[in-house]
Amino acid sequence: MGRITRRSLTVAAAGALAATVTAGDALAQGPGGGHRPEFRGMWLATVANRDWPSKPGLTADEQRAELLSFLDTAVRRRLNAVVFQVRPTADALWPSPYEPWAECLTGVQGRDPGWDPLGTAVREAHRRGLELHAWFNPYRIANHTDPTRLIPTHPARVHPEWVVPYGGKLYYNPGLPEVRRFVQDAMLDAVARYDIDAVHWDDYFYPYPVAGQVFDDDAAYARYGTGFPDRAAWRRNNIDRLVYETAVRVKRLKRRVRFGISPFGVWRNQATDPLGSATTAGVQTYDDLYADTRGWVRRGWLDYIVPQVYWNIGFAAADYAALVPWWSEAVRGTGVNLYIGEALYKAGDPAQPAPRQDPAELSRHLTFDQGFPQVRGNVYFSAKEVAGDRNGAMARVVADHYPHRVRPPR
Repeated sequence: MGRITRRSLTVAAAGALAATVTAGDALAQGPGGGHRPEFRGMWLATVANRDWPSKPGLTADEQRAELLSFLDTAVRRRLNAVVFQVRPTADALWPSPYEPWAECLTGVQGRDPGWDPLGTAVREAHRRGLELHAWFNPYRIANHTDPTRLIPTHPARVHPEWVVPYGGKLYYNPGLPEVRRFVQDAMLDAVARYDIDAVHWDDYFYPYPVAGQVFDDDAAYARYGTGFPDRAAWRRNNIDRLVYETAVRVKRLKRRVRFGISPFGVWRNQATDPLGSATTAGVQTYDDLYADTRGWVRRGWLDYIVPQVYWNIGFAAADYAALVPWWSEAVRGTGVNLYIGEALYKAGDPAQPAPRQDPAELSRHLTFDQGFPQVRGNVYFSAKEVAGDRNGAMARVVADHYPHRVRPPR
């Protein structure tokens, strides 16, 4: 396949996406209809049973009860969206024809849990006035490197040539066109079958760098890398293609379904690129994950972006007060909604710096955000902390900033 140029993508995106990106606030009035729309979300993580289910092997009734409890927690905290992880490791929380049932449900990959978690989540979220954003991880296959631990019918075993072990995990190779098509098909099956409100990706594209290890995509680069100045440019183009093609296919399938991504909070440091942020972060998504997050926003491929600004105000290497203005400028004039990802899991953690011990720190983030009209909301990682609220930081946010329920932006 030839290289996708910035101009060709921009022109195509203008035709395919512009009408939906600028759909505005035409959403019917929901809870808090008289107040400014604002996104108030929480991530509900299922990988390694992070939030839900509390452990594998619960009965269907026990799993359902836990899930509904999290939805009720979102309502109690006056949130309006749940970002539900439905494809954590190349598996599924719905009866997918492409991938096996997720191991986090029963403890055995491929075993039917006896109910449909995604279908239930969509239905019950909507009953409570919550949006349900289906959260997918495109390339992660397993949190180990042993393919024999996958069921024999797993696509990664049927197509071992698609798989790259790296950093103690297995990944699909983003450089293969057949992989790119397959992961899109697997994710879009959920879009076609369920009344989800959005497709949501997190921060994993090419894997985070691991010292002393090499992501072995030599064969794919030799076959498909012609015409690129270097491997990094080719890898970025692979991820660009995944993002753009998914954006177009989502809109063709269901025009009202949004597409959002939650990247690591730093695109590039200013010392690397004058367009970058005033940060000295050890990871830069453009250079290390081959994810041009700013470029996707500027080209209008996304409906929303949720940078994970997981640092406190005043943190030297990546100051919250430096990154929110930077992202606000990045989205200016694009029609892409900006929500800020918040590290609620750090609140009250004794291993975190002093600002995270102060229950008011998180509330100060939202107060700071009010100075930037491009910021249209916040998303909290993650549901277990929204419910447990170790040091009262979430309760403080609700008391200070969420006096009423409101509808999310469209």
